[in-house]
Amino acid sequence: MEPINPRISVRYTQGATIVAFTDEKILEESDIRALQESLVSVIAQAEPMNIILDFQSVRFLSSAVLGLLIRISKRIYERKGRLKLCNIDAKIYEIFKITRLTQVFDICQDIEAAVRELSQAH
Repeated sequence: MEPINPRISVRYTQGATIVAFTDEKILEESDIRALQESLVSVIAQAEPMNIILDFQSVRFLSSAVLGLLIRISKRIYERKGRLKLCNIDAKIYEIFKITRLTQVFDICQDIEAAVRELSQAH
């Protein structure tokens, strides 16, 4: 069996679950399906439902990933959770701006800022 890509790393801080994408490219449909399975699993276990998605390693992603992010955010919000995105590459951020996803997602500069915003909301 081939390894699951893209890989993620998960760590927990006080009040948030941080999911870091570890691959530079998230382009293939099989990768996106694997990513969705991983994220759904993390969301199912997260308590409290505060998720930070860290894009530090990501340099390329397909438009299908944007659709996945929208589906994931819907699932989090349905469970009264909060989602923050951070460390988004400038070129990818431009795509978020063009598609107006900057109005849909709460995007922070880095993990520290995302954690700070989540802790201030309580």
